[in-house]
Amino acid sequence: MINDLRIGLIGSGFIAETHAVSITRYLKRARLVAVAGGSRAISMAEKYNISIFSNIEDMLVGDNVDAVIIASPHNFHETHGILCAQSGKHVLMEKPMCTTVESCKTITQLFDKNHLRLMIAFTQRYRESNLLAKNIIDSGKLGEITMVSEWGLVPGGIESYPNWQNAPDNLGALFGYGIHNLDKLRWFLGCEATSVSARIRENDLGVETSAMGLYTFSDGTMVNLWTGVDIPRPGFEGGSYRSYIVGTEGLLDVDGYGPVRFCPAGGEWKTLFVQPPVDWRGDGAYALSRMQSFNDQNQEFVNSILENRSPTITGHDGELSVHMALGLYRAARTNSNIKL
Repeated sequence: MINDLRIGLIGSGFIAETHAVSITRYLKRARLVAVAGGSRAISMAEKYNISIFSNIEDMLVGDNVDAVIIASPHNFHETHGILCAQSGKHVLMEKPMCTTVESCKTITQLFDKNHLRLMIAFTQRYRESNLLAKNIIDSGKLGEITMVSEWGLVPGGIESYPNWQNAPDNLGALFGYGIHNLDKLRWFLGCEATSVSARIRENDLGVETSAMGLYTFSDGTMVNLWTGVDIPRPGFEGGSYRSYIVGTEGLLDVDGYGPVRFCPAGGEWKTLFVQPPVDWRGDGAYALSRMQSFNDQNQEFVNSILENRSPTITGHDGELSVHMALGLYRAARTNSNIKL
């Protein structure tokens, strides 16, 4: 029987640091014990007094760790996921899961075969604003959902992100960040996309920097997706993770970093909740206002292992969001409507 879950990190960048803060400050029955990979691994090991391994394979040998959080660039996820599964380690894998649908399937099947837990990190599902919106949708207060406009607009350009994000192997902004919006749409609507047509912008390296897509879902809902980083600062207020949802009985305006507003058909708008803002200065990025969704997600990962059950977000969820993103790219580059 596992007492405290011993967790190792693959990667040592900003997201890996976010997970380190989550584990060491907030999680129950979990300990951060090791790190491997990335240019900041040495400083992270010193800061948290944990073991550092010069290569990932050494960290995965024996009983150094029980579980691993993979926070490496997207194009390494398949390799790192396979190593963890072959070593008998449970995994929380940062989004996007992999860069091909086939890789997603391979990893999911391997974890299932080895009776290991695999969870994909989609923190937008754990933000309080989005949880409230999901409850309203499921309650039927909106009636039948007919249309959604989904925004994921982050100002500053691709150059404001880690250098590896601008590598063609990592595909682009939709794949790296807008994947949150795709997963959120599946979760909100409770069904799958069936077709997409789209347009994208790319930089000189062939990396997608902005995308517009029109999805149809299996229940008939029309979704207009707008994501990108080609936005001058300061950007649109509340535009980072925004959902405008139209139902036959009402309207819902969901800002993942701000207010949730509801209006019944023929009625008036009412603010139901305001997500606490994130102060990005100093330690603000690691304050509870940002960390809450990471903490709840990571605690679910830990609990799923300790309770020997599937996590709420699975490898199949990761695969389907990748399928939606790659379908959009294909639709844009072939100037066609793609069946998903």
